[in-house]
Amino acid sequence: MASQLYVLYEHASGYGLFWVKEAEDIGALLPTVERAITDLSLFASTVKLISFSPFKSSTNALDNINAVSEGLLHDDLKAFLGTNVPKSGKAQVLLGIGDTRVSGVIQEELGIKCTTAEVVSEILRGIRLHFPNMVKGLTMQGEAKAQLGLGHSYSRAKVKFNVNRADNMIIQSIALLDQLDKDINTFSMRVKEWYSYHFPELAKIAGDNYMYCRLAKLIGNRKAAPDDLEEKLEEITMDSSKAQAIVSASKMSMGMDVSPIDLINIESFCSRVISLSDYRRSLVEYLHKRMQSVAPNLSTLIGDVVGARLISHAGSLTNLAKYPASTVQILGAEKALFRALKQRGNTPKYGLIFHSTFIGRAGAKNKGRISRFLANKCSIASRIDCFTEIPNSIFGEKLKDQVEERLKFYETGDAPRKNAEVMKEAVIASSLLKSQQNEVQEHVDTADKKKKKKKKRKSEVDTEIIDAIGTEDTEEPKKKKSKKDKKSLAVAELPTETSNGNSEQSVIEETKEEKSKKKKKKSTSGDLSQKNESFVTNTTEENVMETTTEDVLEKPSKKKKKKKSANLSLDEKLEQSFIETSAEITVPVVTESEVVKPKKKKKKSLAGVAPSDGVHTDSQISQVIDLCGESPKKKKKKAEVAEPPAATNGAEKKKKKKALDVSALSENTDADNSSAKPKKKKKNKVDV
Repeated sequence: MASQLYVLYEHASGYGLFWVKEAEDIGALLPTVERAITDLSLFASTVKLISFSPFKSSTNALDNINAVSEGLLHDDLKAFLGTNVPKSGKAQVLLGIGDTRVSGVIQEELGIKCTTAEVVSEILRGIRLHFPNMVKGLTMQGEAKAQLGLGHSYSRAKVKFNVNRADNMIIQSIALLDQLDKDINTFSMRVKEWYSYHFPELAKIAGDNYMYCRLAKLIGNRKAAPDDLEEKLEEITMDSSKAQAIVSASKMSMGMDVSPIDLINIESFCSRVISLSDYRRSLVEYLHKRMQSVAPNLSTLIGDVVGARLISHAGSLTNLAKYPASTVQILGAEKALFRALKQRGNTPKYGLIFHSTFIGRAGAKNKGRISRFLANKCSIASRIDCFTEIPNSIFGEKLKDQVEERLKFYETGDAPRKNAEVMKEAVIASSLLKSQQNEVQEHVDTADKKKKKKKKRKSEVDTEIIDAIGTEDTEEPKKKKSKKDKKSLAVAELPTETSNGNSEQSVIEETKEEKSKKKKKKSTSGDLSQKNESFVTNTTEENVMETTTEDVLEKPSKKKKKKKSANLSLDEKLEQSFIETSAEITVPVVTESEVVKPKKKKKKSLAGVAPSDGVHTDSQISQVIDLCGESPKKKKKKAEVAEPPAATNGAEKKKKKKALDVSALSENTDADNSSAKPKKKKKNKVDV
């Protein structure tokens, strides 16, 4: 039965499926066949591209390559093979794949028979060489970019690790700690050999390397020792007998004299060894903290250093969790194990866990038993540490109690507790601890929320205060605004005089109503005083005192009238002289600050027509109206004057207005004096 060979090639840009016309297993390694693979024209005649499926994106490419590297069948690859690989009929279909794990998965799920023969590897080598030329639209540069990008992303995904379970830091720290132990031992031995030429008795008294280096640095030249040397030595040794022995030995020593230069070098070397010892202590503390955060149960059970060595030897905490207890037991004793298997001798009973205190405390007969039991508990603890969400040391403490009970059982025969009981206690304790942690977290969250709310409120209040200050700065003074508004309102309320003669009659009626009511608005009183300048005798001092800022605005119009008084006709001059001689009233200039409630005084009546009972008759009013008859030229001038002047702003204009008012009053007084003198008679004389 003939067979058809198809080859699957996984590229950085996508999947490619090729069909092989002819393939030879026996002559695959011949030079002619190898030449045919390297030559594109010969290779293209035997191998043809059937289909190519590019990856959709970089993340899709990374997912597919991760699945291939882990021996899994991705959905994209499954769909690609299902649509392009023909089903075996008369001819058997073989699919050549380079990875044996992927071939097994494809054969199980899709039912396609796969092969990984040497011919397939040679064909894949040729496809890898000529792939850019066999796929349309793919260049060498594009292939290089795809390979580089996918390689970087794949490497980053493999290097990534969880920050909370940073077992890589534990691996590096324990390796550095072992190296420091070797270096400190070597350097301290060198210090002892060097300083023993000068003071050989010190090595017997101070056995500790760290203490010896400190003492050698302190003593220096034993012949030039200070008086308080014994006290300083006692601080280092923490033993008065040792300090006295060192002082007495330094006085009777057999060592040779050392030059100052040699002593300087010895002291500097001692300080280096002391600094290394101090750094080793800090490194041990760092390792303890990392083990408590990464593997708290394992460190509680077997210790920080031994647990870190187990993780380092396994490669990671997850690898250690995957190991069975029998592998954990002999982990670190691989050489002895393989030597025993070769020589058919006894296998080792323990590896790295031999450094644990439990094996040292056990008897010679029970060391193998306790090492097996301890390895079992270590595998349980490593699995709990690796896969728990909230790591804690409760299970490690319970497992340690079990090992202690087993040691007592081997020594005294007391039966230990069962494993199920201990695990139940550990589960209850861990659940209580989780609930406490959740409560604490809730309290912390609520406190944080309250703090945030307070901060928000404070910020809102601050913004409101800032806005208020800004608005106060931008706002203009209210007094100026109110004055301008009053001026504009007063100008707007100024009445325009009518050309009809009936307007004077209506004004007289309004003055009568004011006398009866005694209280009217200030604006109306000011308007009446402006319209009825000819009837000043009817106004009282009460109306004069009630003038306000509205009267100040009306003064420019009075000024214009008084300026034009020089051009008055004979009738008007007679009218003025008649009014002024009948009643002379001085009008004082009143400012806003000097406004006081007016006092009621007796009213002055019209000159020559004052009634006895204080009320004017109709005949008297008609006489006054005849006297006030105006010419058409004067009416036109008054119409022009009646237009209200534009409201001006500024203190200077106000001062000008006040000055004009004073000048107007002076002009009135001058006109009164001039009217009293005899005037020349003209043709148009009117008898009163």
